[in-house]
Amino acid sequence: QSSTIQSSYNHPGCIQPGTSRPQNNSRKHQSSMKCAILLPLLTLTTAFTPPRRPHPLQQTHLPMVSTSPTPTTATPHDIVRVDLADGRDYPIYIGSDFSDDETSEMLRRHIRGKRVLIVTNERIAPMYLKKYHDLIEGEGGIRVDSVILPDGEEYKTFEVMSTILDRALELGLDRKSTFVALGGGVIGDMVGFASAIYQRGVNFIQIPTTVMAMVDSSVGGKTGVNHPLGKNMIGAFHQPQCVFIDTSVLETLPDRELKSGLSEVVKYGLIRDAPFFEWQEENMDKLLKRDAEATRYAIKRSCENKAEVVQADEKEAGMRATLNLGHTFGHAIENGSGYGYWLHGEGVSIGTVMAARMSERMGWIEPGLRERIVRILEKADLPVKLPNDSPMTVETFNKLMSLDKKVADGQLRLILLKGELGSCVFTGDFDVEALQATIEEFVKDISA
Repeated sequence: QSSTIQSSYNHPGCIQPGTSRPQNNSRKHQSSMKCAILLPLLTLTTAFTPPRRPHPLQQTHLPMVSTSPTPTTATPHDIVRVDLADGRDYPIYIGSDFSDDETSEMLRRHIRGKRVLIVTNERIAPMYLKKYHDLIEGEGGIRVDSVILPDGEEYKTFEVMSTILDRALELGLDRKSTFVALGGGVIGDMVGFASAIYQRGVNFIQIPTTVMAMVDSSVGGKTGVNHPLGKNMIGAFHQPQCVFIDTSVLETLPDRELKSGLSEVVKYGLIRDAPFFEWQEENMDKLLKRDAEATRYAIKRSCENKAEVVQADEKEAGMRATLNLGHTFGHAIENGSGYGYWLHGEGVSIGTVMAARMSERMGWIEPGLRERIVRILEKADLPVKLPNDSPMTVETFNKLMSLDKKVADGQLRLILLKGELGSCVFTGDFDVEALQATIEEFVKDISA
């Protein structure tokens, strides 16, 4: 037998359907923040409470990893391998319209025990939960249960993630069980974290349903939840058994989420793959129109770039941090605006422009590159500046950026563009005045 539970609304911190969200007078709180960007972490004791607002839009290059069609299925698709130590390699399957038999065989081969817990959200469940439940269950031998969480970045909390652990314990799942993340980046990060800490680690599989998750968050084993003081501050590195990408699910992806994911695609071209960036400049219209061939190529190329970086620096000792171009600014924007107001890729888009502007101020990038970045992000219909009603202030930026995970010994480190297109640095050796001038410029634009 199998079962599905939708219990997250009973958890502390979850909002009951039909009720309004609590409002915070954040501007007064933010105005009291006078924290310098380089303050040691141990001196930061003032809590930051983000507001909740409805959104108006409801340097090292490695050779490309090899990809190849699988010989065991009839549907053409690619396999990108993430090569890791200790036999932890895993495949990323990328294709479209797989048959039921193909999907079942590909997923079941990565399940080692007899129990599976599928975790999804209330938006994805009606569309895809039964399909994957039945395909994983197959002709028997595997019992599949599920749990449905609320949808949205504002629910990416330890309390909501604990719902997964509660359900696993109620079901009596053991260490041979497999968790399956069916959804976007929020679901993938929470399920990965839950699988990392449940009985000190169980296997999990990623089935991403958004562009953002397909090209970035489902690959590489970064898992975690948000904290009021910072995004993704509580988590673990825990690699999946496989990533299964069926691009046909993007047909039901809202336009806003499609565009959000494209910011991460742009990132790969900027930090390490100039030809890919140039391809995007020529093909962004096709990506927005969901052209199947262009979409599959963009996902594959992004996964190749991500896989190379992860295999070279799995635990983010250096090179992997470059994947966070624009994220330090972007995470501050997401948190400072209230989790759920911006999609992750929208915050990263603004953050990428801020990083490019700072690099330009210091004379680190070639003339015209910042303008190209702004053009391609605008072509993707992504934000490139803060809106007029943004609560962000210079003090808010400095406060939240000082809590970034890349801070070391009280020193903020940033990913900045330097040199030709496709080159970047991860460094704490930058002009602090250029940083402050960049923040002030973008904050000033709010009221302009």
